[in-house]
Formats: sequence, C-alpha cells, structure tokens
Amino acid sequence: MIPGTGIPTTVEVVLLSQRDGRLRYRTVHAGLRSGAFPDDVALGLSGLKLCTPGGLLHSTSWRHTPDGLVLTYAALPDRRPELATADVAVDGMRAGIGPLVPSPPSIDADAVAAHACRHLALLRTTDDLAADAARSQPEIWTLIAKLTPGLAGSPHPPNLLC
Repeated sequence: MIPGTGIPTTVEVVLLSQRDGRLRYRTVHAGLRSGAFPDDVALGLSGLKLCTPGGLLHSTSWRHTPDGLVLTYAALPDRRPELATADVAVDGMRAGIGPLVPSPPSIDADAVAAHACRHLALLRTTDDLAADAARSQPEIWTLIAKLTPGLAGSPHPPNLLC
C-alpha cells in the first residue's frame, strides 16, 4: 500500500530466461506491505542476490488496475528457469486509444513482458550497469537485443477519438 493513500500496491517481477534459443518469462507478485521498499520486495521475489553474477533488477513500468497500483520490475537471470515459462511475445504491445488517453484499456502479461524486454534492450545501449550485465549473460541478452529498444507504449498510437 502506498503510505497515506490507502491504494493497494502490488510488486510484480518479470523473470527472464532463455530456453532453446527463445526468450522466456514468468511473473511473480507480492503485495507491498506498509513500510516496505518496492525495490527490496522485487529483489526478494526475483531470488537474486546482490552478488549474483550478471544479475539485473530494473523497474520498467507501473499501471493502475481495478485492484490498485502495480509496480513492475524486470529481473534476470531467472534463478528457477525450470519452472513454467512463456515465450516473450516480441510484438506484444498495447497503446492508449489517443494522444490524451495514454493508458491502454487492458494490458496482459505478454505485453508487460515484451515492454520490459524492449526497455532492457534500450538500457543495454544507454546504461553501463545493464551493459555490464549483458556481457555476463550473453545467452539472454543476445535475445533481448533482437527487440526494438523502447520505453512505454507505441510511438504512433492510433487516434480513435477524432
């Protein structure tokens, strides 16, 4: 919960791995307890330790849902890649319906994972910490690098309002 707001908050971590040359993900969640720092909750959910070689944890997005606020992090490498995972949908993208309506009507897990990976693809070229992690985990980062780097949403969302 965000202090002083009463808004329930969930920390979501998109855990990334690779299998058979495909970029894979699974998602874990936990409620944010009063007084907890979201980064600490995300680190705990990721299973990563501060000394994990090539480990990276990065906040990639937030969204409002009917249940409250969701803070999303991407983490790699997934410490449990043998658990059920899904392919990252490289074309998974959701956009708002117009320039003054930025939030998509719905966002599924595939779109969240694809967004997180596009965000990491950008960081790989703009952030020294991500670049270092990429050099330590080339199997995963080579797949991430194939995605078009980006931040949030679509660069040219359709204008359906006018």
